[in-house]
Amino acid sequence: MPPPTRPADLGAPLLLVNLKVYPRSSGDRAERIARELLEAGRAAGVAVALAPAHPDLGRVARAVPIPVVAQSVDPVDAGAHTGSVPAEAIAAAGGCGSLVNHSEHPLADEAIEAAIARLRARGLVAVVCAPDAAGCRRLASFRPEYLAVEPPELISGRQAVSTARPGLVAEAAAAVREASPGTRLLCGAGVHHGTDVRRALELGAAGVLVASAVATAERPRQVIDELLTGY
Repeated sequence: MPPPTRPADLGAPLLLVNLKVYPRSSGDRAERIARELLEAGRAAGVAVALAPAHPDLGRVARAVPIPVVAQSVDPVDAGAHTGSVPAEAIAAAGGCGSLVNHSEHPLADEAIEAAIARLRARGLVAVVCAPDAAGCRRLASFRPEYLAVEPPELISGRQAVSTARPGLVAEAAAAVREASPGTRLLCGAGVHHGTDVRRALELGAAGVLVASAVATAERPRQVIDELLTGY
């Protein structure tokens, strides 16, 4: 079994891959992608992390010594909450944090704040998602470790936010620096190429959050290697 991953190991610049629940990236495939991500990250000298589907969280965390985060967390106590994902369950599975408020799993602001607090109390990292610069500024006030700007209209598309809307990324980076200097900005939505990553870093991001480009790829390692050329 690999050594436990510490939240600080997420690092920066960071490539965080969200596998969502695509059939191509679930079960045994999730573990295979995790191993490929580990190897590629080591070869490139870049910090990498993975967000597998909830059923795969424990197996992936046990299989590889890279940071593994849940795709969502519920701000509830461990106990009688059928179907919920409390921070305690993430920690018990070997996860080191969670995405929070992804556009496909949105939460109200009070729930976001509570989720961040519950993760932090258990030594876990929050990667909070926001759709725009105003959302980044507002949610940065909760002091998450990471904040990912992801315009919903570009998610799963072919146009990267860093190239299609560079002004948004720059504005989000400035908003986060002002509201919470300790929070690192990630850039997501439509990121497929190393040039997309490089532009995001130039605009002030500390890494990227990628999903479909890797999760639906016939050869995920090839896509991962391409993304890493941007660091």
